[in-house]
Formats: sequence, structure tokens, C-alpha cells
Amino acid sequence: MKKVFRFGVIGCGLMGREFASAAARWLHLADTRARPEIVAVCDTNAALLDWFKDNVPSVRQFTSDYKELLANPDVDAVYCAVPHVLHKQFYVDILKAGKHLLGEKPFGMDAAQNREIMAVLAENPKLLVRCSSEMPFFPGAQKVIALAESGEMGDILEVEAGFLHSSDIDRQKPINWKRMADINGDYGCMGDLGMHVLHVPLRLGWRPQTLHAQLVKKIIERPDGKGGMVPCTTWDNATISSRVQTKDQDFPMVLKTWRIAPGEANTWYIRILGMKKSAFFTTKAPRQWQWMDYTGGAQAWSTEDLGYGSLFPAITGKIFEFGFADAIQQMWAAFVDELAGGNANGFACATPEEARAHHAVLTAALKSGRENIVVPVDYEGVSTR
Repeated sequence: MKKVFRFGVIGCGLMGREFASAAARWLHLADTRARPEIVAVCDTNAALLDWFKDNVPSVRQFTSDYKELLANPDVDAVYCAVPHVLHKQFYVDILKAGKHLLGEKPFGMDAAQNREIMAVLAENPKLLVRCSSEMPFFPGAQKVIALAESGEMGDILEVEAGFLHSSDIDRQKPINWKRMADINGDYGCMGDLGMHVLHVPLRLGWRPQTLHAQLVKKIIERPDGKGGMVPCTTWDNATISSRVQTKDQDFPMVLKTWRIAPGEANTWYIRILGMKKSAFFTTKAPRQWQWMDYTGGAQAWSTEDLGYGSLFPAITGKIFEFGFADAIQQMWAAFVDELAGGNANGFACATPEEARAHHAVLTAALKSGRENIVVPVDYEGVSTR
């Protein structure tokens, strides 16, 4: 009999429902130590609570007060997906309530809030805490990561990682909280997309030492949905040019978090160029990855169709495609596996230390973009890999 971890969901919007879908399809996974069961949900939107009432029969508690959920002794762990401005208070209260946590990025609206979360986490070392970041669970991304970890790429020439959206190019798109600095945070697009872009580089030990950021704000107001216009106060795009120095490598790394990327619906990618081998994966081609071996002579990229080669085995045939909903489920499989004492099959969700390091990068990028200067990244208090 598989162990069951009982979850509460705080924030029942898009990602809260994605988790519910992943949990409902747990039989899709072929071999897991444990499974999640959602037993409590919290949101101030009654319609979202009704969605869980209609679709998730295991839920026994419905509330608009997250503290009522945290007081529920039947809840072992919490998934929290709320606006950034609420991260510090909610995450701190979740940890103080003794609940394991998978929290959304950026894990605090800014570095100061993240430090407060980390201080409370240090007081509760027995809790498993991770940050949501699903894109590296695509099979092609795992191939790139494995090649980078192998040491076979030789001297690294450059790394580029990005997450590109296009919907904000529509000036008539109504505003939401992610375009409001007092709710989203001053990072703007970096706060929403930065952990996705930095997850793999930080996991590989590639921390920017210095950087220069170009921050772009093209949309200064948006419709309020009520016939008027309101200020749009967040950065639309960020391009961060950085220098990475390790004990045996020294190379440039470019990070892109763009909400106005014409033609890009939801594109995550990573490209690593080395003197001996190079590798590339993009979610625009979700079933493939590309690599190049160079030993002299012709230089030619190879492309491999991967099919459904997931980190956690599934019942889907290997010839079929892997998609976003699968990446979400794989991320959750990694978290639940760690809860059950496993090692996430070798690739864990983003850690609190990685979230803290990403705050250091984004804080430096914000200063650089505002002042148009090169800024050193201050990782004080952040442990090394």
C-alpha cells in the first residue's frame, strides 16, 4: 500500500487546479513511493472552491481563511499559490504550523521577504520545503542537464536560458496583479519567470558573479476591465547578461524573462555551448533535444526524438509526446517522493537555497537595470552548492 500524504491547497486558481489534475491522474505514474491526496482547500473566490467541490471528492474542508486550513490536523503538507505580496506571511505561517510546503516562486516578493521566510525555515529543519519550477522536468531538459553534469562539454563558451511569453503585446489585455508592482513586486517579469530560468543554471552550480540587466517597460497602462485605464507598473521584459566563474570555468550567461516576446506563447529554453559538446532544448519542440559533438572536422547538430522518457516512469508509451501537464505531474512526483524519503529520482524541485540565490540575482538585476551599471551579485548568507 502506497503511503498517502494529505495536502491542503491555498490558492485554487490555475496552478492549484493543475495540482488537483496531477493528483487525480496519479495512476498515470508507473512506480511511486507515495501519492498525494487533497483534503482541504482555501480561496476567497467561492467559484474556485465550487470547482473543487465538483471535481475533487477527497476534499473535506472548504474555507476562505487559510489559518483554518493550517489548523487542520489532517493536513500534512501545503501547496501555496498566492500573489507574491502574500508569500512572506503565508509561507511563514505554513512553516510555523508544521506543514511541509511546495510554494510558488519567487518565494517572497523580494530578497528581504525571502530572508524572513528562510529564517523561519531554519527553525523548522524537519520540514520539506521546495519551490515550484516544472519546466526542467521535460525529458529534453533532463538530457541537457545530464550532459552538462557529465563534464564532457569541455570549456563552456556561453549559456543562455529564457522564458518567453507574448500575450502582453496586446495593449487591450486587462490588467491583473502580475502587472501591479505593489502586489507582484518590483522585480516585475523577473519575479514571475526568474526561478524558471535560473533553476537549471543554479542546480549546475553556475551562479552569476556580476551582471548587467536591460529592463524594458513598453506598456504603461492597461484596461481595468471596468471601462477605464490604470497604470501598469511592472517591467515587461528583462535581459540579463552575466559572468559565471567557478573553480574551472569562466563564461558569459544570458538570462531572458520576457512577457512581450512576439510569437512566443509560452517558450522555455536552455542552450549550452561548449568547446567539445553543445546542447539545446526548447519547449517549442517538446519531444526533441539537440546536441553537437565536436572532435574536429564538420560541425553539425544532431536531433533526437525522445518521446515519453520521463524522470518518473509512466504508463504512456515511449513513442508518445510529453507536455506541460506531464511536467507538472513530474514535479509533483519529485516532491512527493522526497516526502516519502526518496531522492526525487536524482532531480529535486527547486530548493529554498536556490530560491534565495535567485533573489540575489534578481536584486542585482533590478539595481543594474535602473542605474545602467554592472553590478556584483551578493550571495551573502546563501550556502554554496
